[in-house]
Amino acid sequence: MYVVLVYDISQEKNGARRCSRIFKICKKYLSHIQDSVFEGELSNAQLERFKQELKGYINKELDSVILFKSRQEKWLDKEFWGKEDDCTSFFL
Repeated sequence: MYVVLVYDISQEKNGARRCSRIFKICKKYLSHIQDSVFEGELSNAQLERFKQELKGYINKELDSVILFKSRQEKWLDKEFWGKEDDCTSFFL
């Protein structure tokens, strides 16, 4: 399954720490695209583990997380405006 995750974490109530932890969990499962946007291919089992890990850090009163799901990346039209970052540029 191809997923795109977008989050907005409030800085209230230890928000900087939550944001840092959420970022690390997202990087473990998905490719970092832009600020608080991640995308990638996950199996159903990986997606469930990912969601379980994130749940411990999301404050439902303050934070917003949106997960877009598609069967495959090819069913998702992606359009870039402005600078397109090369997510593979860190490879040697």
